[in-house]
Amino acid sequence: MICVSIARGRHRHVIAEHRHLAEQGAKLVEIRLDYIRGSVNIKRLLQDRPCPVVMTCRRERDGGRFAGTEAERQLLLRTAIAEGADYVDLEEDVAAAIPRYGATKRIVSYHDFRQTPDDLESLHARLAQLDADVVKICTMANRPQDNTRMFRLLSKVNVPTVAFCMGDMGIPSRILAGKYGAPFTYATFHADRALAPGQLSFEQMKNVYGYDGIERATEVYGVIADPVGHSLSPLIHNSAFRQFGMKKVYIPIRVPREELYAFLEDAPVWDIKGLSVTIPHKEAVLAKLTKADAVVRGVGAANTIVFQDKERLGYNTDCRAAMEAIEAALGGSVGGVSPLKGKKALVLGAGGAGKAVAFGILRAGGEVVLSDGDEEKARLLAEKLSCTHIPWEERHSAQPDILANCTPVGMHPNVDETPFEAQYLRGSMLVFDAVYNPENTLLIKDARARNCKVVTGVEMFVRQACMQFKLFTGREGPAELMREVLKRATSAAKW
Repeated sequence: MICVSIARGRHRHVIAEHRHLAEQGAKLVEIRLDYIRGSVNIKRLLQDRPCPVVMTCRRERDGGRFAGTEAERQLLLRTAIAEGADYVDLEEDVAAAIPRYGATKRIVSYHDFRQTPDDLESLHARLAQLDADVVKICTMANRPQDNTRMFRLLSKVNVPTVAFCMGDMGIPSRILAGKYGAPFTYATFHADRALAPGQLSFEQMKNVYGYDGIERATEVYGVIADPVGHSLSPLIHNSAFRQFGMKKVYIPIRVPREELYAFLEDAPVWDIKGLSVTIPHKEAVLAKLTKADAVVRGVGAANTIVFQDKERLGYNTDCRAAMEAIEAALGGSVGGVSPLKGKKALVLGAGGAGKAVAFGILRAGGEVVLSDGDEEKARLLAEKLSCTHIPWEERHSAQPDILANCTPVGMHPNVDETPFEAQYLRGSMLVFDAVYNPENTLLIKDARARNCKVVTGVEMFVRQACMQFKLFTGREGPAELMREVLKRATSAAKW
């Protein structure tokens, strides 16, 4: 169950949002009394309520906005109980001073906006002893392992407990709370009105992650990156899982570089079965793979990990996806010979995607020239792949048959940037851009204006996602669905 927080300044707006949420399927809402301006009429807020209510009034030190005296705040909480609120949220230091009355259930809560304390078990025991119907522990995640500790706590408690981490690093614990036994998690009415760091909207929790369908048997997949908030992989993979009725969920996981290996060791606790891997981890994960396919070994980068028994199997779907998309645009293979054979390609970017594309073109018989803003990075990759490189400032002189942008230049929100000036594009070129958000980057627009063949990042992204989906599930990925979801998301103003 998802508890949706309502924080508005006027009673009529609170009541209207409550009614709207109930119509959208919300089964529990939290009314934040500390956001209401002026005198608070609790009877009015509870009268004819369309679904159960948690009454909460947070002090500033607990992340709230209540500016009155502590006596006034506690009077509001007592009044909520007397008026028959379904739940009342009481902080640890006031729970003993506000007795149980009537049918109102007591949520005894603890918040730490700086860290996740070491003593979660003893903290939980303290809260449970304060006549708690529900224990709530909400702390800041400073590393992925803080989520792991919350999962372990939830798995062993015998009192209904809502426990999750705040911050973008804590988002997995909000999404997976129900899998480990939490009676509910929290979401906000709208993505633009988050009341705590990392809080997702009701729409995201319900429609992207299918929270109410997540249970103990649900398998977990995800994307690891730093940062990870821009990734649209959760949208497309969860849509595909839903289409096939699979008991799986795909989540964003922010993993700092220095936490990568510890996180991979913790993956079994999360019940993770597969991961998409992106910046900055594609190369670093190789040290933790037990097996890797030939492309991973050749490229030196993996974008997919499958967890099988105690094995971590590494794959690179970027390479195959890019090659299939480019070869299709060039008319496809003839007699088993790639249309890339003998073609000269300028690959911009020597990171994970650049490595994959350069390796694929070389393997197909093409010639590769590498260029990167970090010239040393390009030189090292060129040595590894036995190809040439040129300084970034000289990239326009290459005169390639194929231009492949594998840098993030042109990615949202920097949509007015291009890695290759328009006047150097020729109509005989094929232009490939790995950026998929937006699909029509400035580079792609310029290339179309000069009658170049183009391959957009959406085409590569969908192809590699379909390949990942098959590695994760054994079934072919639904390409048309993924393409539709991705295009809809990248055309939305918010993304």
